[in-house]
Amino acid sequence: MKVSPHVYNMHIDDGSIYHPGGSNNFFVGDPADEMILIDTGDYERAWTKAILDYYVSLGSPKITCIVITHGHEDHTGGLDRIQEVTGAPIKCHPKLVEKIQKILDDTSNTTALKHREIITTGGNVQLQALLTPGHEVDHVCYYLKEDKVMFTGDTVLGASSTSVTDLSNYIKSLKLLTKFKFDIVCPAHGPVAIVKEKGNIVQRQLDHRLGREQQVLKALDQGITDIEAIAKAIYPKNLKKNLRSSAERNVRTHMKKLLKDEVVEEISAKFQMK
Repeated sequence: MKVSPHVYNMHIDDGSIYHPGGSNNFFVGDPADEMILIDTGDYERAWTKAILDYYVSLGSPKITCIVITHGHEDHTGGLDRIQEVTGAPIKCHPKLVEKIQKILDDTSNTTALKHREIITTGGNVQLQALLTPGHEVDHVCYYLKEDKVMFTGDTVLGASSTSVTDLSNYIKSLKLLTKFKFDIVCPAHGPVAIVKEKGNIVQRQLDHRLGREQQVLKALDQGITDIEAIAKAIYPKNLKKNLRSSAERNVRTHMKKLLKDEVVEEISAKFQMK
């Protein structure tokens, strides 16, 4: 699917309960010239084949490079096979380079991105790399100024909230993204979001996280101090069982941030004879 003049989306319904709305791999640039591929999908051969079939449908353009949003398997699983076909070099977060080199069994093809680095490709478009830790320490978002498109990877999803490992960094990353002017948000999972139709889902996610933090603080003020109990208090009563662990994980990340901000303190358990 063509998203904008220089963005093409290979969408796949991967069937994951964690990816409502399926998953996306984006080709950026000019099919008649050169393009950049963002992420390489999961290890499943059907997914890899779908990406390569789409690549062929675009005319098999030269791939300037393959850029990775982060190191989770559903973003790097097809990397070795797709790299073999395209021969493209890999660019990723500095903290992901070693893992990628092991996947490819090659130390010469992978280079670390710098924050705000510009990558030029076909159509004379420039993709800017933004180091955005939070979902994971090795996460990178990408901004295409020419088309006013923000590629958010797993930092902002199209149909659900994402998991967060470091909330302090995550909030900083969201605030960074909101400083850019974009009309389209291209997430790694879920539907592409047109801002004038769906609103600014990046700002909405930032507001959601800050609002969730206030809910956590309110629960603490009410004397609810256990992670599981706080999650039950602030999340919907009908939350699906498979999402409860994620909810508790998110509460835990809020606690880590509040500890770091010196807003709360952790009291260790004490034991005594009955």
